[in-house]
Amino acid sequence: MVQAYILIQTEVGKASTVAETISKIPGVIQAEDVTGPYDVIVRAQAETVDELGRMVVAKIQQVDGITRTLTCPVVHL
Repeated sequence: MVQAYILIQTEVGKASTVAETISKIPGVIQAEDVTGPYDVIVRAQAETVDELGRMVVAKIQQVDGITRTLTCPVVHL
């Protein structure tokens, strides 16, 4: 199982709607509105890195109001 944090920038005033929509996507563990340089932080999981990438590109990035994403895979050192 691969997990990642996905940092999301949204259009002004869209953070709550984006977080709510993303929270319903299969594989998303949590989606929270935050303050700072990013507007929403998501924790997601998938079976493989490729599957995680497909989730980000095909599902998360397609949500209306998102302007940029940054995916940070979790590593266990």
